[in-house]
Amino acid sequence: QVQLVESGGGLVQAGGSLRLSCAASGRTFSSNDMGWFRQAPGKEREFVASISRSVGRTSYADSVKGRFTISRDNAKNTVYLQMNSLKPEDTAVYYCAAGTGWVGVDNSYNFRPVYWGQGTQVTVSS
Repeated sequence: QVQLVESGGGLVQAGGSLRLSCAASGRTFSSNDMGWFRQAPGKEREFVASISRSVGRTSYADSVKGRFTISRDNAKNTVYLQMNSLKPEDTAVYYCAAGTGWVGVDNSYNFRPVYWGQGTQVTVSS
């Protein structure tokens, strides 16, 4: 089991920045790939970013590429999501996830979530 607790959400104006944190406990943090997902009202949960457990390989949704950065600190059992140039359409509940990753035949990095945090609200005003 892995327990995940997100923090850092809040209200920010368009163009601003936020950094989300996700503290993990339970199974060895460094043995898990980690990811961030989000769910806006009335919409399905969608992938935002992921990072592999060792070499730090990352993957991003097209909608956040160039604006968001995922990172991890295995010594602190924490994964981060730095969000810059925020837009109103980034408004959602953001969820941290721990899971497994693999490299596809096309050399793409893929992530499958297994454990979820409770989520943190991010609201971007226009």
